[in-house]
Amino acid sequence: MVIVSSAGWYTLLVVLVGVVRLVELSVAQRNLRWARERGAVETGAGHYPVMVALHSALLVGCVVEVWVADRPFIPALGWPMLVLLLAAHALRWWCILTLGPQWNTRVLRVPGMPLVTGGPYRWLNHPNYVAVVVEGFALPLVHTAWITAAVFTVLNALLLRVRLRVETEALAGSPVPARS
Repeated sequence: MVIVSSAGWYTLLVVLVGVVRLVELSVAQRNLRWARERGAVETGAGHYPVMVALHSALLVGCVVEVWVADRPFIPALGWPMLVLLLAAHALRWWCILTLGPQWNTRVLRVPGMPLVTGGPYRWLNHPNYVAVVVEGFALPLVHTAWITAAVFTVLNALLLRVRLRVETEALAGSPVPARS
């Protein structure tokens, strides 16, 4: 019988999160084609590679810190962080489903498309970024990778300052949705 350590299970969790990221990127690519067919304009492309690198580094950092620094699994921290991680993923997929083909990892504006105001956008302007922020500290803290959590959170905050400005400016040109 093979017994997998908590670090082993955690590594599988991080790999699973990585697989979900690849699925999201596949959805984003499909939606990018849809948007470009409708004359989409991309803004903020310069920061996109930085965002991809940062999010990739989060996954790598989680695994490396747990194995190299021999981080323990602390149930009182790990289980609540796992719940937050799952909630963040649920929120992100709610965003993806609500935006439909308008959801993307890039900042795109399709001319003439109204702003989406349903789903989580009923309450928040940028709910997907709430999911990103929560995931950025919850995933590492599932297994006490506190350095990764802290570094990602600070760097992501700097990136989100740019990203939110770019996205807000891009969306400012979108038509206001009709109210019923």
